[in-house]
Amino acid sequence: MENAPSANPFRPGTMVVTTLANPREKFWGAILSLSPEGLSLRGIELASFEDLVAMVKDGEPFSLGVVFFPMHRVERMELDLPDGNIPSLSQRFTTKTGLDPATLLRAESRRVAGEERA
Repeated sequence: MENAPSANPFRPGTMVVTTLANPREKFWGAILSLSPEGLSLRGIELASFEDLVAMVKDGEPFSLGVVFFPMHRVERMELDLPDGNIPSLSQRFTTKTGLDPATLLRAESRRVAGEERA
């Protein structure tokens, strides 16, 4: 059996749903970085997902958080993928807004970086 390197699906830019412990929370967003120290993510609490969709659809201003979670809080992280006939959160976001969330997160990242330099 050959030792072929397996590709890590949890790379920067990948859309994920993360479950955290103490306190228990769920976040949806794009990985900024993942290390033994923790997870940096740009996104929102899962409970705010429908509110974000409504704001984007209505053209209202919104802000996506950049958060760092120490690894001891990360209980589970899963790829934002469809489950059978159930669409992923990213697919639901695209269907309702017409926008790709990964592209939106990158644009938000550039905007925030530009504002920091100003």
